[in-house]
Amino acid sequence: MSQLEYLPNSDASPLTGRYRGRFAPSPTGPLHLGSLAAAMAGWLDARAHQGEWLVRIEDIDPPREVAGATENILATLTDFGFEWSGEVMVQSQRGAAYQAAFDRLEQAGWLYPCACTRKEISDSITASTTTSNAAVYPGTCRSGLPEGRPPRAWRMRVAHTNDSGNVIRFDDRHFGPQQQNLTTEVGDYVLKRADGFWAYQLAVVVDDAEQGITDVVRGSDLLDSTPRQIHLQRALGLPTPRYLHVPVVETKLGEKLSKQTGAKALDRKHPLAELRLAAQHLGLEAFGATSITQFWSQATASWQKRNVKY
Repeated sequence: MSQLEYLPNSDASPLTGRYRGRFAPSPTGPLHLGSLAAAMAGWLDARAHQGEWLVRIEDIDPPREVAGATENILATLTDFGFEWSGEVMVQSQRGAAYQAAFDRLEQAGWLYPCACTRKEISDSITASTTTSNAAVYPGTCRSGLPEGRPPRAWRMRVAHTNDSGNVIRFDDRHFGPQQQNLTTEVGDYVLKRADGFWAYQLAVVVDDAEQGITDVVRGSDLLDSTPRQIHLQRALGLPTPRYLHVPVVETKLGEKLSKQTGAKALDRKHPLAELRLAAQHLGLEAFGATSITQFWSQATASWQKRNVKY
């Protein structure tokens, strides 16, 4: 890359050794069918590989958090028969680790302060380019802050258009080969937000490395984020996990099922019925299990048959 160097051990090759997966919900409310499907996919993949499955609470966005949600999430997982290894990692307690990674990137020249507001970015894109992807940051502050403007956020540099380092490729276990040009499709992305909170991209990369995660299994809504995370892993000299993105549960209107689109909390009094719905979404066979233990045994065998290659 021009003037920027990836740190050692950053070849983006998948980790080897015992399987370690994770489920990382945000405490913005109770779990729903969509989050259950994501948790189920990760849990089954870990079981099918005789590996470990960890739980992480991604609570780095306080304005969106709901009081008591963390406790509710963990209790729901227990009610539904999930078991996890070790202590639950809580991102709000990980500020020092994120700051250390941030400092390394800043010292290496990867980061710069940005004074732009969302409206200014939108107006700049409209005025300077015909691209239909309004999310691409045009690099307004890359060469320095405008005179008299204080920094609002901090951004991670991506390679220039003529550099090969801006094209990130990886193989997803469900969707196959993926490719994204960070310069033309994303632009320099935020690692520390204007409100002072850490961005998801930095936190998830640091935590996956800290926990030794070998396999990330999550919803396909995060497929687009993966190239940025690989880019960060390379810049920090961290290994790249294997990725498996499963289709998200959708509403009747074709929207991702979420709290914003009216997702109902899981019925903790009837976990077996909810588990069957999530299994059907994942394309697993219909089960005649009469207990949670029996369900998980059958579901693991079905998942292994469909998704595990040795």
